[in-house]
Amino acid sequence: MTAESFDVVVVGGGTAGAFAAATVAREGLDAVILERKSPDDAGHIACGDAIKGKSTFPDVVDLDYLRAESFSNQNVQRAVFLNPDGGEVSVSFDDPGAVIDRKRYGEVLLEEAERAGAEIHYDTVVKDVRQNGAVHGVTAVQKGTPKKYGAEMVIDAAGSLSLLQDKTDFSETTFDTNVNYQQFCSAYREVIETPEPVDYDDAIVFKPTEELGYLWYFPRTDREINVGLGFQMNKQPMKLVQTLREDVEQRPEFDGGTVRDKLGGALPTRRPYDSATAPGYMAVGDAAAHVNPCTGGGIPGAAKAGHWAAQAAVEAISDDTTDEEHALWEYNRKVQTDFGKRFAAMDLYNIWGGSYDVDELVDIVSAVPGQQLADAIGRTGTTSMSLALKLKTAVKTFGHWGTITELARVGRLASRLRDVYEEYPASPDGFPAWREQRDTVMDEFHDLTGAARKY
Repeated sequence: MTAESFDVVVVGGGTAGAFAAATVAREGLDAVILERKSPDDAGHIACGDAIKGKSTFPDVVDLDYLRAESFSNQNVQRAVFLNPDGGEVSVSFDDPGAVIDRKRYGEVLLEEAERAGAEIHYDTVVKDVRQNGAVHGVTAVQKGTPKKYGAEMVIDAAGSLSLLQDKTDFSETTFDTNVNYQQFCSAYREVIETPEPVDYDDAIVFKPTEELGYLWYFPRTDREINVGLGFQMNKQPMKLVQTLREDVEQRPEFDGGTVRDKLGGALPTRRPYDSATAPGYMAVGDAAAHVNPCTGGGIPGAAKAGHWAAQAAVEAISDDTTDEEHALWEYNRKVQTDFGKRFAAMDLYNIWGGSYDVDELVDIVSAVPGQQLADAIGRTGTTSMSLALKLKTAVKTFGHWGTITELARVGRLASRLRDVYEEYPASPDGFPAWREQRDTVMDEFHDLTGAARKY
């Protein structure tokens, strides 16, 4: 069995993996990405392609080149929520969003990681970790040839339900093992070219489906639409392709359209891992649930997480220690006090929504003014209604007042939960007490809502 050694082995060449490898290489250490796909297929990932609002990316790749090559629609001004029974709610963004060509985006990130100095080993399927107390590498198969990779640090960017997490012994570590398939979502999407330009190329469009899933229509251009849907795996399975086709066939803009691409996948719809570190090992991106659990959006979070994990890896190797108590723990803290606190709070709405009938939620969404709806799930903006608007909303939501009152109380608990995450401990010593504080808020949430426990 051939063997190679690197300072950092990154498993997976998606957003988090590419940013991690580029960061390590720019710091002068040896990094390799192990990518299971071929050079032609790498970067081809099932994704909604949307980046909503203002998002920042670490400055370790040529961001201007990335934007010019793959940000195919940079004028997304609003989100539109469609009522299956007719009508819509439109919410404007404070900052324009974008829709990307996901394959080209992935290709550029791999180009940039390689240009930064990282190696990329394509057609390489990881089979196991190498571990002796700390993780110190992986075993893999490259085009039928077994290989060993040694490393000071392994960064797991292998996506949802990563195989590495089944193979690694996390006993005596803080790594979050309270993970199961029911905390994930199954999704499918097609890219359809329409005969004529659509009239919503400035919007990302959502439509609820059964079992708390949603359809999306995200315009890459005014004639190339990313169309997809997903369902959460704690609900009854949906016939994804059939449901998608039935909805597309009802929309006149797709008459005579051409399907250019099809792809499915899984993604986390849960809070970020409480800890994504173990000696010699860090998980990033989808492999650590760095995804908005309500929308599935995870590109900016994955980029940040990959970058921060790489910084921690470089510091740990420089200090000649890869345990959890020093540089690696700072990676956890950065994630949880940045986007982690927001995603954890959003998870409350996700759990709460799963305990209600979709029709009732649609009725409420359709009745509440768009700005107030946005505020209800944590977006900055106006926080009050005029008396006339309150009266109008009260009439339209008659019969759902108890649900709306409960939603408001969920919102207050979500705010408290964000505060708990803001106080994520500075070292593993404070981790048990922090978890207890977080779980106290979660207990109050479940006592209020009666929702089934997710964790």
